[in-house]
This record gives sequence, structure tokens and C-alpha cells, in this order.
Amino acid sequence: MKKLKVDVAVIGAGTAGLVAYRAAKAQGARTVLIERGVYGTTCARVGCMPSKLLIAAAEAAHMLHLAPEFGVHPGTVRIDGVAVMERVRRERDRFVGFVVDGVDAMPDEDKVRGHARFIDPHTLQVDDHTEIEARRIVIATGSTPTRLPTLDNVGPGVITSDDVFYWNDLPRSVAVIGTGVIGLEIGQALARLGVRTRVYARGGSVAQLSDPVVLKTASRVLCEELDIHFQSRILKAEQDGDDVVLTTGRHDEAITERFQYVLQAAGRTPNVHDLDLEKAGIALDDSGVPVFDPRTMQCGNSHIFIAGDANQERPVLPEAADHGKIAGDNAGRFPDIRPGLRRAPLTAAFTEPNIVTLGASYKALCAPGRSKFAVGQVSFENQGRSRVMLQNKGMLRVYGEYRTGRFLGAEMIAPRGEHIGHLLAWAVQSRLTVDQMLEMPFYHPVIEEGVRTALRDLAANLAKGESDIDPDSVEPGT
Repeated sequence: MKKLKVDVAVIGAGTAGLVAYRAAKAQGARTVLIERGVYGTTCARVGCMPSKLLIAAAEAAHMLHLAPEFGVHPGTVRIDGVAVMERVRRERDRFVGFVVDGVDAMPDEDKVRGHARFIDPHTLQVDDHTEIEARRIVIATGSTPTRLPTLDNVGPGVITSDDVFYWNDLPRSVAVIGTGVIGLEIGQALARLGVRTRVYARGGSVAQLSDPVVLKTASRVLCEELDIHFQSRILKAEQDGDDVVLTTGRHDEAITERFQYVLQAAGRTPNVHDLDLEKAGIALDDSGVPVFDPRTMQCGNSHIFIAGDANQERPVLPEAADHGKIAGDNAGRFPDIRPGLRRAPLTAAFTEPNIVTLGASYKALCAPGRSKFAVGQVSFENQGRSRVMLQNKGMLRVYGEYRTGRFLGAEMIAPRGEHIGHLLAWAVQSRLTVDQMLEMPFYHPVIEEGVRTALRDLAANLAKGESDIDPDSVEPGT
């Protein structure tokens, strides 16, 4: 058994782990990076980048379908599934290659391959070949797609999003389980590429939305294009040859249908349950995830830190990078623990229209003890630039604080929402008031003029003063 003594051991070489490793090294700490799987990060290999490649192909197909409405008639459209997936894999491998090149450039003595688990609070065993005594430890083990018990051990037709980006061709049909970001992005992309697609949701949620008005709009807009079955339960699945026979329950009725694949997209689970955390001497929450301070990433008052998807706080790549920086800095200079930079929350689903939330969510603002807030809104149905582009669907709702007039956050399903989201997230982080935002330039004709309309509505409602009206009861246009 090889034995190492280090200042910092980082478990996991994903986005958070790589950033934590570099941050700890920059503090002068002797640091090792432990990884049991392939290098390349979830984002580059099976997440952000390959999904956007698939979406880009779907958008090209959709624009051809939409072209006649502009008076442009492209002729017969043929989707070459093999070519679509070949480009997805080729470009995906290019992005992965950049990450792998970075890992290859690290000193060999800083890299340990294998599965790490705790022996005691300061000791990790990696497989059966290395024991590492570490003064500080960063857990950055990421997450994996959640697997549903009902679909366990059915057969090769039941897959997760990780499997999609290794396809050699587009399938005939797919049932997508889940209306979160991953399920909606992949589901809409496949449908636009000619795959018979049906999406099932246990409840009525859509991505990360909590505002009831935006949620209602999103459900309607997405269902105009995508076959979504809300309030559906997965009752049974059986592999039958090349197909999966899926039985679902909806409105007390059982429905059975055949699909080539059943895609589980019901969220992701932190990879912390095989680390023997009970030996780490830290508190765990009800789901077995270490309890930590989101300002410092420190687990209690210990020498252990947790970053990225492993901590379940905000499972998106920019947050993983920030987590890693904070955890690595604090592990490197321990016991000098300092709060790190936490940016305004920003999450986007690259459906069309985009679904974006930023700053304080509607649900958070409605929590007990929070000050009352005003709401402004705009529908994109008659917004000028949106109609020009035939993308005039969606709803933006913005929130402001009565006492200060400060802009608090927004939820939306909106054309080019990924750009609107950045604009508004910057305003949240800069602690701008609604009046200050309305002093900013707005060009014409741009989609951002819809933002100005919503902010004007918000300013008018703020000027009325605090109200006992429940924002849930406010219908669009009132």
C-alpha cells in the first residue's frame, strides 16, 4: 500500500474539483487530485456542451419548418440522424479534449486514480493501492442521473441523459421521464429532429419555475409543440425486443405504449453515498449530504469542504466553478477561513423559448418572514421584435422590494431569455433599484424593450405602496 502525506486532497476531477485543486495549489498547499472515472467533466462530456450541440441541430431543423411562414420555402427537408449524432460526438470530443489536455499538463505526482473513501477524518484510501493522509479534504464528487426504482433493471432501452450523447443515430421514439431542465431540453430537441417524443411529469412542474403565472404560460407554450403528459405516474416498464413497453397512469387510467428508449431525466443525485462519510466526523443532512456553509463551503467547523453538484446547492457549472474556488482557497489557507464570492443566482433551460430564473425566486420571496414584494410583467405575444422573428411567445415577471425599490429577481419563459437573464442577473448583483434600471439605455427594436415594459409595470406597482393582494391572484394584464 502506497502512503502519501499532503496538505489538501481533492476528491473528484470535475469542474469543481479542478478549480479547487488549482486554488489550493495557488495557496502553496501540497495538493493531490483523486479521480476514479474518465477525465473530461460532466459538462463537457455528457452535459452542457453536447446537449447544446443537439439543440443547435434541432433549431436548424425547426427554422426550416418555420420558414414558409416568412414566405421562404426550402423544399423537402431531410434529417440525417447519423450525421447529426456524428457532429454531436465529434464536437463533444473536442471540448472534452481541452479538459483532458489541462489534466495531462498537471504533475503526475498530483494525480491519483481510483475510488476514494474515508478511513478517518484525515485519511482516505484509494482503491487498494494508496492511503492518503490529508490535513484538509475537498469533496467534489459531482452527481449522476437519478434512476427511478420502477425502471430499474428493465433492459438496455431504459437510459439516462449520459447515454444520449453516445448514440450513433437518432432513435425512432423516446419517452422522456421528467420536465426538469434536462428532460425538456432533450425532449424538445428530439421532437424537432423528427423523433416521436412524449414527455411525462409526475406533477405540474416545468424546469425551475415557481412563479404560477410564468409556470402556466410555460406549460401552455411548451405543450403547443411538445407532447407533455403532466400528472403521470410510471407504473411499469418491460423490455420487449428492441422496444420498451411503458405503462403510465394518468387520471386513474393506465396507458401502455412502446418506445425505443425510455429516458430517465428526473434530476441528479450527489455522488456522496459511497465515500464512507460516517467516518469523516461531519454532520449529514437527511439525504446523506454533508451540512456546509454556502459562504465558505466548509462542513461545520471541520477541515473538510464540499463543492459543486456534490453539495446539491445550485447544480450548474458556473456555481460549481465558484464553489471550487471558495473550497480550494479555504482548504489551501486553512484555518484562515474566508467567505468567497457568491454571485446572483442564474439558471437557464435552453428550450425555445428559454426558461430562465435569476436572483430571488418567486417561491423564496413568498417564504414566511420575507418582506412583501411587488410584481411587474410583460407578455411577449405582442412584443415588437419577438413578432418580427415569429418568436412571440412567453412571459416575464420581475420582482421589486417595496421599502427600497430594489430589484430582487425574475422568472421567465422568453425568446432570447438567456441574454435577458444575464442583463437582469447583473442588475441583481449590482443591487440596482428599479428606477435605476429604467434609466439605462434600451435600443429599438430589441427584445429587451419587453424588459423595460415589465420594469415600468413593476415601478408603477411599487409606487402604489404595499398591498395585501396575493401576487398569485394577479392575472396577466391586470
